[in-house]
This record gives sequence, C-alpha cells and structure tokens, in this order.
Amino acid sequence: MARGYWVVTFDSVSDEGGVAAYANASLPVIQRQGGRVLIAGVPAFSHEAGSKQRVAVAEFDSVEAAEAAYLSQAYQASLRHLVGAAVRDVRIVEGR
Repeated sequence: MARGYWVVTFDSVSDEGGVAAYANASLPVIQRQGGRVLIAGVPAFSHEAGSKQRVAVAEFDSVEAAEAAYLSQAYQASLRHLVGAAVRDVRIVEGR
C-alpha cells in the first residue's frame, strides 16, 4: 500500500512563538495518528524559486490515514496556534 505524506510549506511567518506552540501541540497528535515527522525546519539550501521559508513533511501509512489525521479534531485544535502566526500550504500526496 502506498504511503501518504503531508507536504507543508510556510508562505509567511509573523509570530515564531505561535509556530513553536503549534509544533509542540501538533507533534504528539500527529504521532498518535500514526504519523512520523520526517523533516521540519528552514531549508539549508534553496534553489529555483529560492524560498527560504519553513517546510515540513510527515509520513503516514496511507493517503487515507494522512487525510484522517489532518481532519481529526485534535489536529484541527492544534491549528489555533497558527492563527495570525503563519500562512501555510498543506498538500497530502501519495508516495512510496
């Protein structure tokens, strides 16, 4: 079965404290939902479009598990920390 991945890019961050609070609140939720955060941080190198904004990738056992985790009440509650703190793009992608 193909795995599911959250691919998260931050378009802007206006409150680092809010982003840190989100990270602290969301990590245990992601783990309880069967997810594994593979990367999270600011790129060491950036090419082509040149964006140096924060990026994260989390792996789940399937696309369905990734979608269920994102839609879960617990994860949605963790997003409150990002209100006014960051603008993100979240994509759920099927992978290997």
